[in-house]
Amino acid sequence: MASAFAHAALGATLGKLLLPSRMHWPYWLAAGICAALPDVDALGYRLGVPYDSLWGHRGLTHSLLAAALVAAVGEGLGQLSPRARRPAAGRLAALLFLATASHGLLDAMTTGGLGVAFFSPWELKRYFFGFRPINVSPISIRAFLGGRGLRVLASEALWVDLPCLLMLWLQRRLPVLKKAKG
Repeated sequence: MASAFAHAALGATLGKLLLPSRMHWPYWLAAGICAALPDVDALGYRLGVPYDSLWGHRGLTHSLLAAALVAAVGEGLGQLSPRARRPAAGRLAALLFLATASHGLLDAMTTGGLGVAFFSPWELKRYFFGFRPINVSPISIRAFLGGRGLRVLASEALWVDLPCLLMLWLQRRLPVLKKAKG
């Protein structure tokens, strides 16, 4: 898996790109959380859930179905905010879907694991992309706090953080991206 830092950075970047108004910063934060959320399945390790099962790591919670469910729930919760601060209809759902789905995309670009069950529960096959430049992150915090964690962060800086910063920079510079309304 990519680290929670990379997932959250990509989710928050998507939030800023799709809802550029500063008044929508809580949705940027929500997108960052949604992007890291699929790794809740790592709790299964402690409960004895087999890695390659439906409920295992990179299984159902990493699927496009899970991303759609998170987006639907998030859109519903977004309706609780004042109308003047709400994003345009469907924009929040699109953001939360893309942020949550981005998790599996990053994981499919890592150097380890069993792949991502994008189409779970209908298909349990797991996928990787042919291009896998991101060093796989250890799941335990202890293993992350060492040389391996630094290698992961360096890899993510190049393949996730730098492209995110470039997109944010382009958003500020290109008028067509500035005009996007949230």
